[in-house]
Amino acid sequence: MRYAFSTLGLPGAPLERSAALAAAHGYAGLELRAHPEEPLHPDSPPADRAAGLRVLTAAGVEVLAVAGYARVAAAGADEPVLAELHALVRLAADLEAPYVRVFPGGAGQPESAADAHAVRRLAAAAPFAERHGVRILLETHDSHGTAAAAARVLDRVGQGGAGALWDVLHTWLGGEPPARSRRALERHLGYVQVKDVASAQELTPLGLGAGVLPLAEAVASVPQDGWLCWEYEKRWYPGAAELPGQLARGREYLERLVAGGASTPAQAE
Repeated sequence: MRYAFSTLGLPGAPLERSAALAAAHGYAGLELRAHPEEPLHPDSPPADRAAGLRVLTAAGVEVLAVAGYARVAAAGADEPVLAELHALVRLAADLEAPYVRVFPGGAGQPESAADAHAVRRLAAAAPFAERHGVRILLETHDSHGTAAAAARVLDRVGQGGAGALWDVLHTWLGGEPPARSRRALERHLGYVQVKDVASAQELTPLGLGAGVLPLAEAVASVPQDGWLCWEYEKRWYPGAAELPGQLARGREYLERLVAGGASTPAQAE
């Protein structure tokens, strides 16, 4: 198993700091938030991308994914969405990242319409992604928060250039047990995002194992050669504890889960 964390937990931090923290605490990869607030995003010039890759390579850290904000199930014209997908794929390719994260964003529409938008756009963008050695991952989020909903789209897309990112929080909020999520995403899974919270009403991020999410069951579903990525949403919850002091404990907790050393999240210190 390989471990990564999202730079959402270090909002606006220089890439050098994120890479150094990953290397120092046993994380092989970073999920890079691709937003103009961050060091690298789709409008970053080639020189910045090349410099960023050098920083990461020197630290021995990979880019697991470029976490974009394209909303593939949203209402509206296809062209702007496809242009955003292509820009994210190019950024991922320049950073030698295997994945691009996208959201559904289909709220306010009939399910059939949101599904149709997502299927059409992912099917159109998937060949472009494959040519660049990248896979576009639809996150279990918002309008398609369960694995069943994401799989409903991806089963219709049916291309290797499109897959799924399993966000354990959102499938749990949708009432979907991890075993059911695993079965739905089995053919589509790229990697798994883990996190922890106190309850469905209190979503301020906690250290892994300190909350109520079924992390042991979710981790048990991940292939041994897969990736687990800790998404600590400090950007949206500025009052949450700082991430750096939790990184070593979080990785050790995940390692215990992978090894079968903790049967439930409540057993963590």
